[in-house]
Amino acid sequence: MTTCSTRTPPWPPTTCRPAGSPSTRARTTSETGLAHDLLAALGKPPLLPGGFPAGRQPAWEAATAWITALPVTRLTVLRAHRLTARRTMRLLQLRTLTGIHLTLVCHRPHLPAALHQALQTADYCVTADFQAARRHYYGTPAAVSPLVDEPARSANRWLTLPVLDRLVSYNSPAPCTAPCTPPAIAFRHRPPPAPLTEQAVREVARRLAAVTAHPRLAAALAAALFTGVSFQQLATARPGDYDDAAATLALHDRARYTDGCATHCVPPWARVFLRAAVCFARLAPGQDQHLLAGPHDRTHLLRVAEAARLRPPQPFAGQRTGRIQWDWRERKEARRYDAMLTRHQIPPSS
Repeated sequence: MTTCSTRTPPWPPTTCRPAGSPSTRARTTSETGLAHDLLAALGKPPLLPGGFPAGRQPAWEAATAWITALPVTRLTVLRAHRLTARRTMRLLQLRTLTGIHLTLVCHRPHLPAALHQALQTADYCVTADFQAARRHYYGTPAAVSPLVDEPARSANRWLTLPVLDRLVSYNSPAPCTAPCTPPAIAFRHRPPPAPLTEQAVREVARRLAAVTAHPRLAAALAAALFTGVSFQQLATARPGDYDDAAATLALHDRARYTDGCATHCVPPWARVFLRAAVCFARLAPGQDQHLLAGPHDRTHLLRVAEAARLRPPQPFAGQRTGRIQWDWRERKEARRYDAMLTRHQIPPSS
């Protein structure tokens, strides 16, 4: 066995590593397949929902965005002797963009020619001794973190969250066409969203991290959970509207239809999703116009929410249709408004 490791500064031993069957660890059939393996190693579905230019899913860009945003510092690729020079170059580009410590494990006594050729542009070291490789990887003495049994999770239980009441709404805020630095949100026309409990935050963050590989859709749903805004207002955010240093997100409504242009504080649990979305917008072709969601992403966003088993309050049992009713609050308010108009309507004079 030969271990080839890129030279990087020492990092904490946090590892992103394809898990599962040997075929998953060594799937090198294509560049896209390798990117799908990276997404699976990060605990995400390999496919991204939605349409993309030229029909190409930006899987590499999504993997790069998540590795940049997450506290992942090591990537280990098994059976690296099966990598072509082009796929190895892809991994080296990933290392350049993210700073991740890359370890290629070759199950051969010598580096293959394709791998040797690709590594000519990288600063790396080769270790052929197993114990030396363990010391290089884990430090001295070699120590492997023990596996900890995680508590059973209620992944199939619906989380009913009132903050999602307005995600499907009939309002129509328009994005700003000129540079806009809005003030902090002032809830004049609606009550502020109720903050999630600590337990709900942990469960929501876990579900969002696992339900989709699409950074924008995950960030859009996270933003809906701490802002309580509609899909249309989420679609007004541009990549420059998230300030990571200040942990703020600007959403726009130049016609002051609901909140007006306003800045929202981003809670700590949601920042990783916003960081991934900003990185994805910078890397992926044709994805730099929207930070959270595009005009045609509403159906995809609702499907992601339902896959994560997140929903707004629903009608009483006798009024349910079997599907999640995302606009129940909106329709209920419309009926209440119509009833009010009817009560105050002046009868025509005879």
